[in-house]
Amino acid sequence: MELHSFGCRVLEEKRIQAAFALLEAERGKGNFPGFSALVGQGDQTLASSSGGFTHPVSRADNQPVTGSTIFDCASLTKVVVTLPLLLILVDHGRLSLSDPVSRYLPAFAGEGKEQVTLQHLLTHTSGLPSSLDLYSHGWSREQIVGHVCRASLTAKPGERVVYSDLGFILLGEIASALLRQPLEQAARRLVLEPLGMADSGFCPGDLLKPRIAATEFDPALGRHKHGEVHDENAAAMGGVSGHAGLFATAADLAAYAAMWLGRGTYRGRRLFSRAAAEAALRRWTAQEGAARGLGWVLRGDTQDGAGDWFSVRAFGHTGFTGTSLWLDPDGERFAILLTNRVYGGRGYSITRLRACFHNAVAAAFR
Repeated sequence: MELHSFGCRVLEEKRIQAAFALLEAERGKGNFPGFSALVGQGDQTLASSSGGFTHPVSRADNQPVTGSTIFDCASLTKVVVTLPLLLILVDHGRLSLSDPVSRYLPAFAGEGKEQVTLQHLLTHTSGLPSSLDLYSHGWSREQIVGHVCRASLTAKPGERVVYSDLGFILLGEIASALLRQPLEQAARRLVLEPLGMADSGFCPGDLLKPRIAATEFDPALGRHKHGEVHDENAAAMGGVSGHAGLFATAADLAAYAAMWLGRGTYRGRRLFSRAAAEAALRRWTAQEGAARGLGWVLRGDTQDGAGDWFSVRAFGHTGFTGTSLWLDPDGERFAILLTNRVYGGRGYSITRLRACFHNAVAAAFR
């Protein structure tokens, strides 16, 4: 295990070492080949650790995981790419969260779908199902989006939270259309480049493969996915979607976390307004056990992975591949955990480890 503590006086060294040791122990059990983790405060990295390999050790193309290893972030795409693009558009008066989705996607109509707003999509209260098989039919991107638009609602808009990839697929398409730029280019121009996230993006390509942690075995390909998006629906959309597809390093995500702790500003550069940041972190859902901001998971949600010691103001998000980003405005601290936990299949749950890691991180702060 590689550990860097940067001579930090904010953290108790033995405690932060113990936090990272939890990850190494779980890796040692064979639950994931590798991990990269980082703990920070404000815009500073306080400690980081990595361990394991991009593949299991038996592979000839194996590489040790380091702080520069790139991971498939899965659903972190929702809050790192799609959410900020929507907030920027609201800031510039290009849309309102109360706008009906059908204003931008006319095919999204019928069965009460005219009542679904952008706010509903951002808070997972649209009534759309969690997901659909959009990948096994050979559809084009336009056909996929059309199929999502025609999907039947499973609940009335605003009635309950149903975590939905479909809603963020639509949000990505809306953002791309309004910005008149493919989603990956808009993300690069408006989010990644301003934050200096040079190692992050969609469809990383073969040159970066040695730095990328592989994910699950794909029977159709006859091999593990490596440098290709793990999510099947995102793959069917060319690797670029509003719900999944982002690849990133822990260091790049630290810059993104710092921007949120700065309420839309990172090292003097503003990405979106303070008003937008504060609105995104407000609870928008009333359902018990469903505490959702705009995109973000808040304390008290059934998917809350902050652990026991992060404050009531903490917020974050997870990715199916074994990734997470959790922030606590109290103390301006954050924790990033990137793994390829799906390498051996989808049976292993990282939920408990994530919460225990966050507990140990919180306990390490003086």
